[in-house]
Amino acid sequence: MAKELEGKVAVVTGAASGIGLASTEAMLAAGARVVMVDRDDAALQVHRGRHGDAVIPLVIDLLDAKDCATLLPRVLELAGQLDILHANAGTYVGGDLVDSDTAAIDRMLNLNVNVVMKNVHDVLPHMIARKTGDIIVTSSLAAHFPTPWEPVYASSKWAINCFVQTVRRQVFKHGIRVGSISPGPVISALLADWPAEKLAEAKASGSLLEASEVAEVVKFMLTRPRGMTIRDVVMMPTNFDL
Repeated sequence: MAKELEGKVAVVTGAASGIGLASTEAMLAAGARVVMVDRDDAALQVHRGRHGDAVIPLVIDLLDAKDCATLLPRVLELAGQLDILHANAGTYVGGDLVDSDTAAIDRMLNLNVNVVMKNVHDVLPHMIARKTGDIIVTSSLAAHFPTPWEPVYASSKWAINCFVQTVRRQVFKHGIRVGSISPGPVISALLADWPAEKLAEAKASGSLLEASEVAEVVKFMLTRPRGMTIRDVVMMPTNFDL
């Protein structure tokens, strides 16, 4: 099997589980070394034990501003370069706005929006200097439809959708591709926070995606010829109906 990402170093945030873990495994299979960024050191060590030296665990609390700012220098110290950033870490607040905890709103907007912007801001000078790089952001189907049961979460993803499209226009001249992956509901820990009736409906209809299916699309985006950018991909279960 072709190792299409041989020689590349990728960073995946929120890498210990869900889409982040699946993306890591897809890139490893394609020959990349992957710096797995997460708060869960125990989980990272398990994955290092499973995949060997191609996995580089990096414990960072992205919600701590000082710790977040160490991402690029620590990646360069550990791996020497950065070719791919998959900004995947995120959290979820669903339900009626009037029932939402404002502290949870702050935390979600910080992780889903501010942290993504800061991570991309910090890695761009390295990629610009090398005249190459790929940035993929995990967005959501909620970035493309005003999902009535998750106004806070959907708003964070609408913001990120705009961020991806505007930053892409700034940096493509440097050989850097920027895109987003916008899946519908994926079987992951985030679904535990879905409204119970909506989750039951999705399970009953078979309208959920596997994280590995999302990861295969991420790999597809990364392995196109350099003259092609997949700016955004919206993917959903065939049976899913908003």
